[in-house]
Amino acid sequence: MRNNWTGIKAVVFDMDGVLIDAREWHFEAFNIALGIFGFQISRELHVSKLNGLPTKEKLDFLTKNENFPKNLHPLVSELKQGFTKRLASQYCHPNQNHLLMLSQLRKHGLQMGVATNSIKETTLLMLNLAGVFDFMGLVLTNQDVKCAKPDPEIYLEAARRLGVDPSEVLVVEDHDYGVAAAKEAGCSVLRINSPQDLNWVLLEKALKDAE
Repeated sequence: MRNNWTGIKAVVFDMDGVLIDAREWHFEAFNIALGIFGFQISRELHVSKLNGLPTKEKLDFLTKNENFPKNLHPLVSELKQGFTKRLASQYCHPNQNHLLMLSQLRKHGLQMGVATNSIKETTLLMLNLAGVFDFMGLVLTNQDVKCAKPDPEIYLEAARRLGVDPSEVLVVEDHDYGVAAAKEAGCSVLRINSPQDLNWVLLEKALKDAE
């Protein structure tokens, strides 16, 4: 089936909070890792400042603002990723509405990709557990770019690798950082509140609106 939306040639998804509801897993895993060293973050701080940032930037923030020891960053980061993988393996599973939506995008001939502030190892694990990896022609993580969201680099790089202009990309995001990155890159944006909101009907409307 041909692409009915001549203005949009690719759809690029954020992962956490869009395709997979891993936001709580990241918060819990980060606090478990920090707790080993007698440190914790509040949910308020996580939601207002840290959610959506790479672990490295979260730790930089805590060192600058909460005096968390910088020499512990590598160990906390490693522990956090391990706890995140454990939680994902326990709780991550396919969402039938997402699989139907991705199947429809494939039928209509649109390219698909993921652009996330997560690291590659946990990204690939979650995408495979959710059953969506095989739909994606591109997976970009914070390890593939110099500057993570809200910098637009990851979406500019996604468009480049997919061989399309950023204006021909519809980005699906849930967070201010990602929305800002996509808009600065020149992409159209569909913002959702959680993965439970995302389905083919909503995405089809966004594709039509982007024309």
